[in-house]
Amino acid sequence: MYLERSGISDYLVEHAPLLVVNSGDTALTILSACITGLISMMVFSFSMVMVLLNQAASDYSPRLLPGLISDHRHQIILGIYISSILYCIFILFSIQPTGDKYQVPGFSVLLGILLTVISIYAFIYFIHNISETIQITNILEKIFLNAQKRLSFLLEQEKSMPRNFPVSDDWFEYRSKKSGYFQDFSRNDLLLFCKKNKTFLEVLPVKGTFVLKGLPVFRSKEKLSDEAVNGLLSNFHLSRKELVTSNYVLAFKQITEVIVKAMSPGINDPGTALNSIDYLSELIRLRMLKSDESFISDSGQDYVRVRSVTFEELLYQINASLRKYCSDDIVVVQKLAYMFLALKVQVAFDPFYHQVLKKEAEILLTEARTNLRNEADLDTLDILAKKLDLQG
Repeated sequence: MYLERSGISDYLVEHAPLLVVNSGDTALTILSACITGLISMMVFSFSMVMVLLNQAASDYSPRLLPGLISDHRHQIILGIYISSILYCIFILFSIQPTGDKYQVPGFSVLLGILLTVISIYAFIYFIHNISETIQITNILEKIFLNAQKRLSFLLEQEKSMPRNFPVSDDWFEYRSKKSGYFQDFSRNDLLLFCKKNKTFLEVLPVKGTFVLKGLPVFRSKEKLSDEAVNGLLSNFHLSRKELVTSNYVLAFKQITEVIVKAMSPGINDPGTALNSIDYLSELIRLRMLKSDESFISDSGQDYVRVRSVTFEELLYQINASLRKYCSDDIVVVQKLAYMFLALKVQVAFDPFYHQVLKKEAEILLTEARTNLRNEADLDTLDILAKKLDLQG
């Protein structure tokens, strides 16, 4: 409107008349067509989103939906649609009759046409992007990259860990005042709190677990005032949803659920299961580099101990789900056995990891023997057992 009052339409009429719509009726028709087309395009686009999200939930896992819904590119495209529609509506109202003619804002109408063209390009990009996003390989890669980033961050923090934390069995326990999934906490604030109050802390719940109101959340070596406890609890992030970016364990759950869903009788997609096992193998390898406990330290002193899911418990939860649905498919069992074999090579000189992997591999092959009856399949299991050093 400011540019129209400055005479930009008159300038265009004088220097580029082909770009300006002089007829009021033509301008009204063009803007009305743009508004109608944009609304139809927006409805179609996000109806497609709902259909694809429903397909992802039924074919892969409902746990994947938060990551798909939060795609910023879809939000930007929706913003382009809505802004173009609102702009065209405002310009439509600004075309006022003056006598027998309309006062046509030529530049504003031209800009509305350009915004409609941009929306069409956004629509084409949306169709391409949504078809790429819904592919299981891209979903798995996104989950893997988020978990890899989180694990790499945690491994970087563990490089120079002093490990001189005191025993906390007789410390003062403090309880949560609300319920929710324990996502994360402010590391710097906890460190400053310990220094200020001259105490040590132990965070009790494992990240990703659901904390009920009234359950213990942390222990303190020194007794704390109610005001200090309330201030410290505000640094704990309890949410009603789970995020891979703050809890890498969720990535293991999501990939495991994709494998289980793919091997269910209703889906029967072993190819997806085999691809998912590859991503799972790499994440397990990274997890083996991380210790079962984390600490927040400063100047060579541990101030806060953070509990996490132990490697043995994590691998058991993964394997328990997989052997239930995959033990009757020799190809998938073979893939899992080679996963254990490759992981054992990674930790050939670590007796703890070696024993945990051997135990889970033995449970898997035992379960497979109870479900497979073909002689060739049983011979394959025997060969796998020998490679994994499970016999003799």
